[in-house]
Amino acid sequence: METTRYNLEDNPTIFGKILRKEIPANIVYEDDKALAFWDIAPKAPVHIIIIPKQHLACLRCMETSDANLMAHLLHVANIVAEKLDVKESGYRLITNAGQGAGQEVPHLHFHLLASKKGEHLPGF
Repeated sequence: METTRYNLEDNPTIFGKILRKEIPANIVYEDDKALAFWDIAPKAPVHIIIIPKQHLACLRCMETSDANLMAHLLHVANIVAEKLDVKESGYRLITNAGQGAGQEVPHLHFHLLASKKGEHLPGF
């Protein structure tokens, strides 16, 4: 069984290293519960990763007690979208829950994807 929760100091993922400032990231937003930064391999003109500072392996690992954290992460998505001037034109928020869904880093994270103003983001 995979470990679903870590203390920040014990989080072995790349996101844990970014949170501990061991690896640099181009941060666009940070507060006491979340961090948002540019993806190093963007799939859209705007591609931001939003992570909780608390380690949860993935969405399916969340418990009822994590509901406030989830709401906060969704709020952060809106803050970031406004900051990057894509809130009104629209953005896509994606998370993968487990390896079978394509999740590569076992730390809950959201991809905020958006196009330039006036352009349609390809996909669904």
